[in-house]
Amino acid sequence: MNFIRKKNLAFVREYETDRLYLRVLGAEYSDLVLDYYLRNKDFFQEWDPDREEDFYTKANQASQLKYELSEYKKGNFMRLWIFKKFDEKKTIGNICFSNIIYGNFRSCFLGYKLDVNEINKGFMTEAINKGIQIIFDEFRLHRVEVNIMPRNIKSLRVAEKLGLKKEGFSKSYLHINKKWEDHYHFAAYNDDGIDYFD
Repeated sequence: MNFIRKKNLAFVREYETDRLYLRVLGAEYSDLVLDYYLRNKDFFQEWDPDREEDFYTKANQASQLKYELSEYKKGNFMRLWIFKKFDEKKTIGNICFSNIIYGNFRSCFLGYKLDVNEINKGFMTEAINKGIQIIFDEFRLHRVEVNIMPRNIKSLRVAEKLGLKKEGFSKSYLHINKKWEDHYHFAAYNDDGIDYFD
């Protein structure tokens, strides 16, 4: 079996940090997630792949949340939606661990985005620190890779604060907002001596 979480560990749907709740959401939260994307539509356009108009519908978000929850339960994917402890009526962002591969690779990709009105408050660094801990301790992965456009100064600053290691550069790596964008590669490593193959 490729996916091995810690023995006797349930699939947790909520975690917390000092200021935040991090939650794996299901389709019943489609209104809340749609509100988040609509609030930030213009802001995210510069950094996101092209979106079809049906992306901004409750039906689409419900379908995506249902799929993501299913993949989470299989150990293939985890998106944690970010909530402030003193304001739980809306989500302010998410961190996503995707393309989770086991075997002798034990690696995944990390993506993240935050509400335009919550930037520069340390929320993303706090959330990612917890997310990487979960990926290393519970999913028992060895490596998390993050890819960031050179002009995305705020994301580069997050990588710096997290202590991620810069591994390299790829020209025309991803198609973002109608053009191919260069990216830097960063990674975090789980080198604490866990025996992944017990």
